[in-house]
Amino acid sequence: MPILITSYGLQYLDMRYSDFVKILYARHNPNLLPSINREQNLVGQQYSWSSSIFYIGYLVASYPISLGFVKFPLGKYLSVLIFFWGVALTLHAVTNNYASLMALRALLGVFESAISPGFSLMTGMWYTPREHVSRHSIWFAGNAIASIIGTLIAYGLLRYEGTLAQWKLLFLLFGLITVVWSIVTFFYLPDSPQTARFLSASEREFAVLRPYKFQRTTQTKSWDRGQFLEALKDVKSWWFFLFSFVICVPNGGTTSFNTLIINGFGYDKFQTILMGLPASAFQLATVLLSAILSSTIRKSRLINLVFIFLMAMAGILMVKLLPPSDKLSRLAGFWLVMAVSPAFPLMLSLAASNIAGFTKKSTVMAMIFLGYCAGNLAGPQFFISEEAPNYHTAYTTILVCYAITIALVIMFRFYLVWENARRDKEQGVKVDPEEVRRVNISADEDVLQVDQTDKENSIIKTAILQQPGRASSIGRA
Repeated sequence: MPILITSYGLQYLDMRYSDFVKILYARHNPNLLPSINREQNLVGQQYSWSSSIFYIGYLVASYPISLGFVKFPLGKYLSVLIFFWGVALTLHAVTNNYASLMALRALLGVFESAISPGFSLMTGMWYTPREHVSRHSIWFAGNAIASIIGTLIAYGLLRYEGTLAQWKLLFLLFGLITVVWSIVTFFYLPDSPQTARFLSASEREFAVLRPYKFQRTTQTKSWDRGQFLEALKDVKSWWFFLFSFVICVPNGGTTSFNTLIINGFGYDKFQTILMGLPASAFQLATVLLSAILSSTIRKSRLINLVFIFLMAMAGILMVKLLPPSDKLSRLAGFWLVMAVSPAFPLMLSLAASNIAGFTKKSTVMAMIFLGYCAGNLAGPQFFISEEAPNYHTAYTTILVCYAITIALVIMFRFYLVWENARRDKEQGVKVDPEEVRRVNISADEDVLQVDQTDKENSIIKTAILQQPGRASSIGRA
């Protein structure tokens, strides 16, 4: 978990604060970083495209990258991609025009596209469904922690007046740190529980069997066409794709325009940056609180999602409708909008718990991040430069997306309840997917090489039902 937290935090710093220094102030606030504005010469919607191009690279790479999850050792594969992302980020320091900036940001999206789905797959390999939401939330909290650190670094850089340009210094700093960190992950991030050097032989076997008692999913070295086609035919897969897209349209805009929005409330450049600190702290608190509630209250992940988006709707209404003079209340509303962060780890934990079969799970993760890219790509385009600093079109779009999201969550809840009832009736036994199941190494190790999807392991034979490890992974709300 410490390795995942640090890596995810670095990814957030690379995306968020490279935008912050290189792009966010360059077009709309040339007085803040004039040297960057002269060098990049961004005009019109080039600002929005400078943010969106990252997600085009991410989008194009999502499916090819997912093939590597099956073909290569997971930990080593992720480490190599982290290395190349660090190199691409460092090279941002030598870009001097719009074309080179766009090319490097597209490459950055390609290399970073493996991180979130890869981490989610790794979480599923190590933890049981009861633990998925807390573990996803733990490493996702790296975002908020990194945001706090990055805010302080950015604040310090605004006061830096050395010979090296501020934006070049930031890219060199974050890029070289990422390159060094990739070497650490290469040697210390295990490919699976079976290869974890910090565990003994018996502990490795036990660690493998814990999640396997619920989902008979084993990392294989071959792509299973049947599992791939099952993923495309599964209603749940398309729900995850659509849900990811809808929640990421607001995310793409608010993340890229975060600083500009706060600056538009009437704060100066130093206040604008410091206002990110309480926002990040609030984000961290909501992620941890959501994890605690979802872990202690059974089958509450979808219910939590509804409350999260109701809170975000109230926030965007405050930003949109309150008068410009009430800048503190509008700022508080924007913090509420940024507090939708727990939605993403909740969604990933739902996918980890409800989808089985390594190829199928890899495919669904690719679908989720295709939706993620498409949403983040579209989001900044609703922030029309002529409407600054009050982006009415964007705020209306965000409000509509949150309403659609709530409807999707409610529909998915009813679908899972129906699917659970149908499955239990078909099997003649009620299965509790969140029960505690004891591991018996001698009895369970023989089936470790079986890799079943959630559809396959829901058709449980009588002999398996009599074992403590009976399992089906469909319909965990």
